[in-house]
Amino acid sequence: SIKQTLEQRLLPAFGDTPVGEITKTEVMNFRASLANVPGRKNKPGLTASRINHILAPLRMILNEAAERHGFPSPYHGIKSLKVPKSDVEPFNLDEVRLILAKVRPDFRNYYTIRFFTGMRTGEIDGLKWKYVDFERRQILVREAWVNGEFAYTKNDGSQREIDMSQPVYEALRAQQAVTGKSEYVFCARNGEPLSHNNVTKRV
Repeated sequence: SIKQTLEQRLLPAFGDTPVGEITKTEVMNFRASLANVPGRKNKPGLTASRINHILAPLRMILNEAAERHGFPSPYHGIKSLKVPKSDVEPFNLDEVRLILAKVRPDFRNYYTIRFFTGMRTGEIDGLKWKYVDFERRQILVREAWVNGEFAYTKNDGSQREIDMSQPVYEALRAQQAVTGKSEYVFCARNGEPLSHNNVTKRV
C-alpha cells in the first residue's frame, strides 16, 4: 500500500524536487488536488480518510529529512483532515439467527463464533487449536493471520482472553469433530488458514 502510494501519488508530485525545497504551499496544494481525484465507485473525490493515508508517508519522509538535514519541515502545522464518523449498524439477534440458519452448514460454526465473540477476521481465520482452552472455556487471542502470514497480536488490547458463551463452546466442540486433527480451527481443504477473500466472495 505504501509502495503504491509512493509510485502513484507522491513521486509524480514531488519526485523531481530536492526534499529541502518542498514548501508548505506545495504540500497544501497537493492535498487540495487529491480532493478532485475520482474516488471508488465513481465518487466525486477521495475521502478524507484516504487523503490522510496518502499524506502519512509524505509527512514521515519530510519530517525525517528535516530532522536529519537540519531544515524546518514544510509539514509542520498541517493537521490531518477530519474524518466523519460512520454509523455502525450491527445485526440484531433475529438477523444473526437468520444468517446462521441460512449460511452454508460447513460455515455455521465459523459465523457462530464470529458473531458471539467479536473476533477480528485475521484472529479467527488464523485461530489454532492450541489457543482454545475448553477447560477454562476461553479462546486465547495471540496471533492473527494477515496477508498470508502470522503476526503476534499487539499488547494493546488485541492480545486477550475471550470467555466462551454456550453457543461458542458448542460450536467449537462441533468444529473439533471436523478439524480437530488440524493445527487450525478453521482451514481450507489444503489445510492452510482460511483466505479472507474467498470467504467474503464465496460464503
